This record gives sequence, C-alpha cells and structure tokens, in this order.
Amino acid sequence: MDEDLAHVRRMWDDDRASAHLGMEATVVEVDHAVVRMTVGEHMVNGHDIAHGGYLFALADSAFAIACNSRGALTVAAGADIVFVASARLGDVVVAEAQVRTAYGRSGVTDVTVTRESDGAVIAEFRGRSRSLPSR
Repeated sequence: MDEDLAHVRRMWDDDRASAHLGMEATVVEVDHAVVRMTVGEHMVNGHDIAHGGYLFALADSAFAIACNSRGALTVAAGADIVFVASARLGDVVVAEAQVRTAYGRSGVTDVTVTRESDGAVIAEFRGRSRSLPSR
C-alpha cells in the first residue's frame, strides 16, 4: 500500500464494526476502495435473504475508506441506498466505492454492491461526506 494512504489503513485496522462482520478491504486507493464480505447466518432476515442493514454497512465501510483517502478526517453527512437484487446466505458481496466529487469540505461517493460469483448488482449506495476542520 502507498505510504500516503497509511492513515486510511490505520482507520480500517481500528474499525471494529467492519472487522466483526468479517469485512476485508481488498483495494485502498485515493478516491477508490473495494471491500468484500461473506453473508453469514446472523446476516439473513425472515425472508432468508441478506438483511439490508448489513448491505448498507458494507457499502458504508467502503465509502469511509474512499472519502477518507485524501487525508482529511471525513465523516458521513448522509447516505441513500437502493436495493436491486437479493443476496443469500454464503454469498460473497463486494462494495466498490468511487468518490465522484469533492468540493470544499463536502463530497459525494457512489458505491456499487455486487455478488462476487456472478457480478449481479445487489445495491447502489450514494454517500455524502463532510471533512471536519483540523483540530
């Protein structure tokens, strides 16, 4: 990993929520991240499909890496998700985040969640970020 992105790796290493869900960051670049997760037994709902909250968490984690990659401490200001298809127990789902624009302290990042086995789009997420002022 590029030494300029060490701050993002530290942030990821300290992310206990993502670690608890078994997420793995496979790509960490400026304005871009890929995070994957296997849908486990504790992640399926009463319809026997992946609970949307877990898919949102996956997309949010990829969003966090991408929007923090420029170096400023950045947090979510809001996010929306559209569920397109279902993921099931055992599916590996992959969230690919790309910063679309960053202006001043604000930014917009798009995340596409796909099923690894066939590339099917599971969800589309759009996150709005805000960089915090230096302390």
